Amino acid sequence: MALSKIDSDGIVSGGITADSLNIGQIGGRRNLIINGDMAISQRNTSFTNPLNQYTLDRWISQLDTTSARSTVTQESSGGPSGFRNFLRVTVTTADATLDSSDLQNIKQIIEGYNMRHTDQGTSDAETLTCSFWVRSSVTGTYSATLYLNSTGTQYAYPAEYTINSANTWEYKTVTFSPQTTSASWVSSGYTNGEYAQLRFGLMIGSGQGGTADTWNASNKFGASGQTNLFATNGATWDLTGVQLEVGSVATPFEHRSFGEEMELCRRYYFRLINAANEVYGQGFNYGAYVRTAIHPQTTEFRTLPSLEYVGPTTFYRKGTNATNNVNTTGNPWEIVASNKNTIFMQSTISDTSEDGVAGSLYLTGSGCHVSFNAEL
Repeated sequence: MALSKIDSDGIVSGGITADSLNIGQIGGRRNLIINGDMAISQRNTSFTNPLNQYTLDRWISQLDTTSARSTVTQESSGGPSGFRNFLRVTVTTADATLDSSDLQNIKQIIEGYNMRHTDQGTSDAETLTCSFWVRSSVTGTYSATLYLNSTGTQYAYPAEYTINSANTWEYKTVTFSPQTTSASWVSSGYTNGEYAQLRFGLMIGSGQGGTADTWNASNKFGASGQTNLFATNGATWDLTGVQLEVGSVATPFEHRSFGEEMELCRRYYFRLINAANEVYGQGFNYGAYVRTAIHPQTTEFRTLPSLEYVGPTTFYRKGTNATNNVNTTGNPWEIVASNKNTIFMQSTISDTSEDGVAGSLYLTGSGCHVSFNAEL
C-alpha cells in the first residue's frame, strides 16, 4: 500500500510505503487475542493442577484426565526478543498411555462481539491467521485449533505446527480457512457470549482429535496423532506473542500498552488486592440491608459479574463498625446490579435502627481480595 505525502505547497506525491515504514498491516486493532503477551495475571503467577480454570488473564488450562497433572506459571524472564513474559506448562505427573477422552489444552475463549467483522458462517467469511512464539523440551508435531461454537453448531480446525529444536524459541504461523457453512452465527453468535476458542493442544486422546488442516464438523481439541507432551514427566511447553488476525499473512505482533491490555482483561475479570484496609465500596444502611456502590474500572463488564472474595470485610458506619465475615455460609455480600462504571452490592445484615446511615466497605485482613468475575 502506498501512502501520499503533502509538501509545504500542498502538492501531493507518493513514495511512502508500508514496507518502507516496516509497520506491517495498516489500520485498526488487529489482534483478536487479549493478553497474548502473557503480561497480565491478576489471579496469581503459579497454578497447581489447574483442571479447567483460568490461569493468566483470559487463558484457561483445560486438563481432562484421571492421571496426568501439571502446573501453569507466568514467567517473567527468558522470553523471546520483545517479550518479557510467557506462559509455561510443566508436566508434574506423566501419562504416556492415553485414554480416548484424555486432553490438555491451553485456550482462550473469544467473545462474539470481537469476532463479528470476520463474517464466519457466510460467503464473505475471512481467512484467519494465528502467529505465536513457542518453546518446548519435547519436539514433534503439535496443533493450534480454532473452534467455532454458536447455537449448537460446532466446527473445529486443528492446524499443525512443528517444534523442531528442544528448549528453543521458535516463531510459528498457522492459517484457518474461512468457515462458510453456518449463517445462523451471524444473527445469534455475534453477542457478548462465547463465539470461538483458540486452543493449543498438548495431550489429545483419540476421541478428542480431528483431521488436521481442515474444518471438522464437531468439537475437537487438536489434531489426531499429535505429540503428547505429557508422555514425559518434567516436560515443559512455553507460549507467548499469540496473535489471531484477519488475513492469510501474519503481521508483526500488536504490542498494546500495559494499561490498555489491563482494561481489556478487566471487561472479564477484576481483582482488588487488600492493601492497608482498602476501601472497595461506599454505601448506606437501607432497611434490613447494607447497599454499597463501587467504581472498579472504566471498562464495562461483559455481563453482570459474580462476587468472589477471600478474607473478612467490614462495613464502617458513623466512625464505628459492624463486622461481617464474608466467608460465612450463604455469602452475605452479593452483586445485585451493574452498569458501565458502577457495581451495586448488598448484604442481608439486619441493621434497621440506622436506616440511611452512610458507611464504607473495607477489606480488613492480611491476604484479602475481592474479585468481580464476568468470564466467558
